[in-house]
Amino acid sequence: MKYDVIVVGAGHAGCEASHISAFKNHKTLLITMNKKNIADMPCNPSIGGTAKGIIVREIDSLGGLMGKIADKSHFQIKMLNNSKGPAVRSLRAQADKITYPKKMLEALMNTPNLSILEGKVEDLIIEDNTVKGVILSDKTKIYAKMVILTTGTYLKANILIGSTNKKGGPHGEDRSNYLSDNLKKYGLKIIRLKTGTPQRIKASSIDFSKMKEEKGDDVSWTFSCDDLPTYDINNQQKCYLIYTNQNTHKIILDNLDKSAMYGGYVTGIGPRYCPSIEDKLVRFKDKERHQLFLEPESLFYDEWYLQGFSTSMPKDIQQQMVHSLEGLENAIITKYAYAIEYDAIDPLQMTPSLESKIIKNLFTAGQINGTSGYEEAAAQGLIAGINASLKLEEKEPLILKRNEAYIGVLIDDLVTKGTKEPYRMLTSRAEYRLILRHDNADLRLRPIAKSVGSITKEQYNNYLNRLEKIKDCENFLKKTIIKIDTVTQKIFAQNNIALPTKSMSMYDLLKRPEITIAFLNQIKPIPYENNITEEIEIIVKYEGYIKKTYKEVEKMAKLEMKQIPPDIDYQKIKNLASEAKQKLSLIRPISIGQASRISGVNPSDIAILSVYLKKEYNK
Repeated sequence: MKYDVIVVGAGHAGCEASHISAFKNHKTLLITMNKKNIADMPCNPSIGGTAKGIIVREIDSLGGLMGKIADKSHFQIKMLNNSKGPAVRSLRAQADKITYPKKMLEALMNTPNLSILEGKVEDLIIEDNTVKGVILSDKTKIYAKMVILTTGTYLKANILIGSTNKKGGPHGEDRSNYLSDNLKKYGLKIIRLKTGTPQRIKASSIDFSKMKEEKGDDVSWTFSCDDLPTYDINNQQKCYLIYTNQNTHKIILDNLDKSAMYGGYVTGIGPRYCPSIEDKLVRFKDKERHQLFLEPESLFYDEWYLQGFSTSMPKDIQQQMVHSLEGLENAIITKYAYAIEYDAIDPLQMTPSLESKIIKNLFTAGQINGTSGYEEAAAQGLIAGINASLKLEEKEPLILKRNEAYIGVLIDDLVTKGTKEPYRMLTSRAEYRLILRHDNADLRLRPIAKSVGSITKEQYNNYLNRLEKIKDCENFLKKTIIKIDTVTQKIFAQNNIALPTKSMSMYDLLKRPEITIAFLNQIKPIPYENNITEEIEIIVKYEGYIKKTYKEVEKMAKLEMKQIPPDIDYQKIKNLASEAKQKLSLIRPISIGQASRISGVNPSDIAILSVYLKKEYNK
């Protein structure tokens, strides 16, 4: 058997990688240990969230599946930070744990050029430091020109609850026992990481009357740039908010040594930004309470997810912890919380295209690269799939810049700075976040997607149509003059807004901080959809800040254009600090811009490097 691309693992990274590779007309094989676990959601079945929702929009804009599948399978959706500036707004949907994987499997099954095989990959076929295929547990060899590893948390995974340590992947299923050891044998550095998941509670045992309701938004949203909403905004599932209390904290702190993490049973490093509840109490001792969310996992069964209560405490202590929470005094725990530790690779060994620096034609994506979260995994899977395809086509790889996408920030952080804990995307990580918004993902990325062949002609036409509407609407606002007549005066007075001293265009009026598109609509209806007027309103309101951001982008672009030859010997550069030589030799940045972001490489090192390149390479 021979394929163009083999994708190992069918989590969110594997689904995106295999789909886009097949979409680009490459014969692709997706290998999974269990077809039932394709696009599985072992943690909270939510899609999006702060920053993550923008990643999902970017995945969709580049031709990925996650946004479209989320739109078809959620039962609640809302825009987070809607009262704040547009740079931090982000969609979050509570997806159905049964429906989402089912819809994803259907999409993959209907993708031409894609085959799915159940099997366990235990080794790679390597010749001359180039991957040639994979070897299954039954010693079957399957050959391919490119291999993409998206193994999630299954590499030598251990499930930990208190002092118990059980070999197994999520849900206690079979793990991959040998692949990470073989990767180490080929020269890849392996690191050990940890994540976890909280309890599942039987719905009928919850007293929701003691909890605060969390409803979906009363306006329609979609992750996809192409599809219209298909859900009933008035019939969304409610979620609920509760808090820990002093009794909860006492139970946890009194039994801290029984936790797998604090009892010394965990060797992997856990996520800083999604910690266990015991880790929260130790790190944030001044907080009197921590918020928790109760969210249904599926409409097909009655298990609810206790978001924010991840722990590795023994089961009897978990019982006490859960019962100490208001509304959960009589809760029945259907699944206990656990920690899971697993092998991953040091992402500093990957290039910005997500190809290994050690083994040619080997790509990696998702939690094997040290990230946490479905969205981060899916984004990497999509890029790895695109770049494996582009390499087959003998084309340059797609490397998104930090000013082009959150996905660009994510990958650049991984391959430039590395990570010692599961990496999670945050808005604060993106220095150009004002131009990396939810609303303009398609405007930023659809032209790039067309250039690499990852979207359909119809999808590109959707982008062109929206672009044309934005221009038309902008012209409409500039040409429409609001005269100061009695009707206008009345509307301004009713809204307690100061009346202009002269007639003005809608566009110029919109520049005033207190005037919105909604207000202008009261004076004269604007004949364009909300997503068109929203785009213009943001551009007008934040014009000065956006221009300032682009000036910063221009400065960085000059550094990114200064390419560093791949064969450069940093040891020969005089006056370069020892740490800089070590880090630059390890990471081998492709540009001065990337070199400047490496921890331990100082501005003086960059200046010395720039002079050396100009002298030796005329760059």
